[in-house]
Amino acid sequence: MRIVVTTVNSASVTIKNKKIAQIGKGYLLLVGFTSGDDEIIASKMAEKVFNLRIFADENLMTNLSILDVKGDILSVSQFTLYADASKGRRPSFVNALSPNQAQVLYEYFNKQLETLLNREISTGIFGAYMEVSSINDGPFTLILDSKDLNL
Repeated sequence: MRIVVTTVNSASVTIKNKKIAQIGKGYLLLVGFTSGDDEIIASKMAEKVFNLRIFADENLMTNLSILDVKGDILSVSQFTLYADASKGRRPSFVNALSPNQAQVLYEYFNKQLETLLNREISTGIFGAYMEVSSINDGPFTLILDSKDLNL
């Protein structure tokens, strides 16, 4: 499982010229799944995101969590995080989890975040063509990969 975490001042998702999700200060998450991912990994990755302290405090040190800043989360499914562009000019997506399996894990991951935050998060629509906009805070962007985190 891979997640691109970006701190934002605002972010939104638009589908067919209709804004379907919007947040203020918080995280924009791009979330992708691969073979071997399961609910255990999704839960641990949700905990990792929730426990990050990557917002600046009054001394401009990254000490504050999503709870500390009362931030929102916008989670967007992103199968292209598992693109393989090592050969040719067109990336292969064979490493991305099948859409049916990925959707189940994506929804589970989002529910885990909601449980940890004790409130709803915003999401895109799985499998839809989405326009994602953000005003990055910093910018501060991390790439989390479950294979690198010894989950």
